[in-house]
Amino acid sequence: MSKEIEDHRLLNPSRNEPFSSVLDRRLSRRAVMKGGMGMAAMTMLGSFGLSAFANEPSSGMAKTPLALAFESIAGSRSDAVVVPPGYTAQVLVPWGTPLDDSAPEWSEDLTMTPQAQAASVGMHHDGMHPFALDESTASERFLLVMNNEYIDENALWAPQGGPTNMTEGKRPADEVRTEINAHGVTVVEVKKGADGRWSHVKGSAHNRRYTSATPMHLSGPVAGSDYVKTRYSPGGTQARGTNNNCAHGYTPWGTYLTCEENWPAYFVKNEGRTLDDDRLGIASGRGRYGWETAAGDDSERDDEFTRLIGDPVADDASGDYRNEPRQFGYIVEIDPYTGRQAIKRTALGRFRHEGCWPGKLVAGEPVVFYSGHDSRNEYIYKFVSEAAWDPADAIAPGAEADRLAIGDKYMDSGTLYVARFNADGSGEWLPLTPDASTQDGRTLAEALELDADDLAGVIIHTCDAADLMGATPMDRPEWGAVDPSTGEVYMTLTNNSKRTEDGTEATLTGDGDNITALGNGYATAPVNAANPRANNEAGQIIRWREGSDATAFDWEVFVFGAAASDQNNLSGLTADNEFASPDGLYFDERGDGQGILWIQTDNGYEGVTESTNDQVLAVVPAELERADGAAAVISGANQDKLKRFCVGPNGCEVTGIFPTPDKTALFINIQHPGNWPASDDATQASDASVRPRAATVVIQREDGGQIGV
Repeated sequence: MSKEIEDHRLLNPSRNEPFSSVLDRRLSRRAVMKGGMGMAAMTMLGSFGLSAFANEPSSGMAKTPLALAFESIAGSRSDAVVVPPGYTAQVLVPWGTPLDDSAPEWSEDLTMTPQAQAASVGMHHDGMHPFALDESTASERFLLVMNNEYIDENALWAPQGGPTNMTEGKRPADEVRTEINAHGVTVVEVKKGADGRWSHVKGSAHNRRYTSATPMHLSGPVAGSDYVKTRYSPGGTQARGTNNNCAHGYTPWGTYLTCEENWPAYFVKNEGRTLDDDRLGIASGRGRYGWETAAGDDSERDDEFTRLIGDPVADDASGDYRNEPRQFGYIVEIDPYTGRQAIKRTALGRFRHEGCWPGKLVAGEPVVFYSGHDSRNEYIYKFVSEAAWDPADAIAPGAEADRLAIGDKYMDSGTLYVARFNADGSGEWLPLTPDASTQDGRTLAEALELDADDLAGVIIHTCDAADLMGATPMDRPEWGAVDPSTGEVYMTLTNNSKRTEDGTEATLTGDGDNITALGNGYATAPVNAANPRANNEAGQIIRWREGSDATAFDWEVFVFGAAASDQNNLSGLTADNEFASPDGLYFDERGDGQGILWIQTDNGYEGVTESTNDQVLAVVPAELERADGAAAVISGANQDKLKRFCVGPNGCEVTGIFPTPDKTALFINIQHPGNWPASDDATQASDASVRPRAATVVIQREDGGQIGV
């Protein structure tokens, strides 16, 4: 999630041991070695044994080593994108780009309307993925599908001097509709010209928007249950809109997964609050943008604003919108090729999903998806399908197929797990099923006061269920990336300033015995093995590898964020690669079991922000192999392997990332820039004030070669 809209409340009421204290105990068992810069660095391989992260057996063929061929660039604090010498950076499809002729062309003084925004690229680009229209042209022409997470209301309403009644009073209905239409997901066809420049295909039949008002279908355990019945959908099968979509995912059968993250703040519920309302942080008083204040407007249709008010006002749920918030918090599957109604896949859990990443595919074994709950002291989850993977379901790009029916097969039935990290480097996946045994010996259904077979109820209360099972609270789990060769999973833990020193007691807000109290989570929590630093403002990236069954894994910390000058610079970072608040991740497979791990940041840590804006770094994990064959981590001895590749403009977050299949272009997103872009050249800074626009940036080598190598 963007730090611009982070919910700083601590909503986890459990007394589960936080990751910081687990990690602290883990680090205390490790030896400390000195790096080339004299900074202490951790070996990270721990007491669970080198074999846990050993490489795959050799085929007998010598590998061609993959190495980064650019020099780490210096940090930058400018209104421009900075890339290595020999590279270019082009601005593509910024906010407000018209998708068809019904939308006006962009201008600095353009006043957005609901209709214009619905037919234009949305605001604040985030996670994204390409979908080829034909395999033979996959690197030159494809559907770019991306999340539009939230709005910059001042940029949106700049021509009129800002929004109307944003913090108090009644919002104008058309301003609310425009803001609703700026959220969601954009599908836009893009192509590469003969001159190497990229453009969008205006008027393409594939171009479309999914917004906070688009009708969607509910599927999986929650669909049709009493938990999600509303006046709009008395049968509990239909929802409207997807909101605050941060990171993303994709499926092996060719669909896009958009993930609902900080959606609770869009709803207001002052009466009849339930356990899950409080645990997830549904707003009271006024919503994030005050959309609900337009309820009752003479132009309102089909309760388009009223639905955001969750107070029970009727005799039962089919007469009001008390359950509207329960239609959010899911992974949403979109078929970018057909535009069919999107589906909310409830089996994958209900929380503040950052993203959703498929695990290593193996024929005859279940399909796995990983997801993190991006809030302080929240959890990491895994979904394991009931159906085994059939390679025949890997539909070719652009081929006609019922992709959403394949999604029904793999995403509507399975088991949802939550992670517990142990100090010895082992981990356990704890099942979130009605009959699972909680820490006190009750079934999960009993502990949640549900019927014995109420899986829908467990899903609605995913976070409470994870609390009761004893999951490990983490330092804001954000993006994941899976090495398709080894199956190793990387995940960013962005930061957590509410960590205290070893030996201190966890403190809770409110009454620690009252699990239903809003905000009754950790006010502070001591360090642990996976989160070893007090006041962890810089974050870290963890890595784990699945065990021999679905319930076990081994883990380690791959790299700690830090300023080069920090006393607790545990990975020995230097001025050439210092970073904080790791956020976006992408594993860029380059063949022969090797690939580049791209790391993006959303930094607010002063030790790093004083020297550089948010950035993209690159490392080849396989190049860190130790002589004994074990997978190594970033330390003082291998700093030259982690390199700064790109720096964003002032004020921005760098997010959303993928390369083209031929690896000649790297696409990234620049979110909430301060005074950018000045032109189609992303590296050009303006000498005047511009209306800021989030945009996609295409980075290419001047000689047309592969990115990074």
